[in-house]
Amino acid sequence: MRDAFSALSRVRQLELCMSSRSGPPPEVNPAADFTPALLQPMAALARRRLFMLAVNAVTLLLVLAGVAALGAHGGFTVVDGLILLCALAITPWNAIGFWNAITGLVLLHARRRGVEAAAPFLAPEPQGPLTVRTAILLTVRNEDPARALARLRAVKADLDASGQGGLFDFHVLSDTSRPEIAAAEEAAVAAWRSEEGASRIFYRRRAENTDFKAGNIRDFCLAAGTRYDFMLPLDADSLMGAATILRMARLMAAHPRLGILQSLVVGLPAQSAFARMFQFGMRHGMRCYTLGASWWAGECGPFWGHNALIRIAPFRAFCHLPHLPGAPPLGGPILSHDQVEAALMRRAGYEVRVLPVESESYEENPPAVTDFVSRDLRWCLGNLQYLRLLAQPGFAASLQPMSRFQLVWAILMFVTVPAHPLLIALLPFAAVQAAGLQDYPASLAMALYGGMLLMALAPKLAGVADVALTPGGVARYGGAGRFAASVAVELVFSFLLSAITALAVTVEIGRLVLGRARSGWMAQARDGHGVSWTAATRAFWPQTVFGLAVTAGLAVVSPGLIAWAAPVLAGYVLAVPFTVVTADPRFARFAVKARLCAVPEEFAPSEVQRILSGETQRERAAA
Repeated sequence: MRDAFSALSRVRQLELCMSSRSGPPPEVNPAADFTPALLQPMAALARRRLFMLAVNAVTLLLVLAGVAALGAHGGFTVVDGLILLCALAITPWNAIGFWNAITGLVLLHARRRGVEAAAPFLAPEPQGPLTVRTAILLTVRNEDPARALARLRAVKADLDASGQGGLFDFHVLSDTSRPEIAAAEEAAVAAWRSEEGASRIFYRRRAENTDFKAGNIRDFCLAAGTRYDFMLPLDADSLMGAATILRMARLMAAHPRLGILQSLVVGLPAQSAFARMFQFGMRHGMRCYTLGASWWAGECGPFWGHNALIRIAPFRAFCHLPHLPGAPPLGGPILSHDQVEAALMRRAGYEVRVLPVESESYEENPPAVTDFVSRDLRWCLGNLQYLRLLAQPGFAASLQPMSRFQLVWAILMFVTVPAHPLLIALLPFAAVQAAGLQDYPASLAMALYGGMLLMALAPKLAGVADVALTPGGVARYGGAGRFAASVAVELVFSFLLSAITALAVTVEIGRLVLGRARSGWMAQARDGHGVSWTAATRAFWPQTVFGLAVTAGLAVVSPGLIAWAAPVLAGYVLAVPFTVVTADPRFARFAVKARLCAVPEEFAPSEVQRILSGETQRERAAA
């Protein structure tokens, strides 16, 4: 992990040579030897990637060997073969999460300047005033205008207070189709322009949302992008503080070949019980994972479509998305546009990096299970479009190998999901086989089961360990008792939610195979709301029936296994009450009062959050 620092002096020498008349020394080929922004030697990244490939391959082989050994005991059957295939599908995702999390934890707590090893653009970090101009874009479609604009107003107020707000313009890019919401948008922006002056606040509404959000941003780039160096897309639920935006802008200005700089987005304090628990777990699951992934992904980093700074000129020139052949949902405009744009930016010779540390970069999460699953299914169909994209003649070959891997990995994120409920469905059959065998290796079965659970939980456990190992970390979450209780609650929550989502994705993939999948993007629910028992039953009766059927099968053939399978079965059986309870306003009020699953900003709000709180109160008073 010291390779980036051992090469740092060579990189700096190369930069000086390139800026002089003499040019680089003859033995150095910058395009081949270093990343485009001269941040790291490509050989060092190659070694890191080889290391990650090796440890993940060994992990996969160990799991498969263990599963095969179980199946071979007493003769390999069809059930054993299906279980082996499930393990083959599930393990790679869990293994890479495990090793990313372990790597990130080591970088944070066992290596000197470990963050800079994964993010070399931070060494040294540029300071001083800015001269570049940035457009901050709010993309909306049928959203509550007052709610969305309150966030953008807070961002502007924080930037203006920094003394460098004049370098930022604010564009509301509307794809709203409902006339009453469009009228409210226009009125809200007009009032804002009247209050603060119209020179830096702009509003544009398209008659048709051609190519969805990606098309909305591309139209801006073509119409007004030449006036700016960078753009910062924000979603309707996004919020970013001035310190983070200015830091990212300085980093982009200091590295002209840095094309996209993605911030690590964390959840805002939430009033919904579901959102509180989800973002608490997501926060811990993402921190070490993202840092570890950055260490080896390097210049081919992630782009999540918002809360990221983008260099407009190469984005406009090289990141236009093709239309896919065939009818939706797999054909037509690309829905999950962000990672494709990252791959195209890297293909154009620019780096895509992530700032792998928490900062004032926020979003809000769905307030109920129903909203979360709906969003996940949209992402599922969007990612599966990459199958057709990679099949386009010459497209995959034109990308960097790491970019190809990321697109394939995005596909596997959903394609492998049906292996989870299939593995659960096979449990009663496997139990029947095991009951008829002498000296069944139960200890090996338990070791494999425990190992798979550990790998799946590793990113969150690493995040929890990071908080515990960081001086003052636990105090930021309200103290040891509250933090421990929140961790325990969230772990139970994550088991229940993952089961619901797994079967929902499986059903949606089945609908896709049958030609019945739905397509397109709809406005998302942002605020907490209750879910009735009728609505929850209508949405998740398949999960309930599936869970009860498997539980009944185990009760017949091996009742003792029910307790062992409870962590993975409970989410199916309890899908309906889980949905209702986590959306119940009474539970939400209890969670807020008890500070259950509270995030640090709930105890110490950032400046932009305080500004937003004032904006929200002002909007409520006006209403």
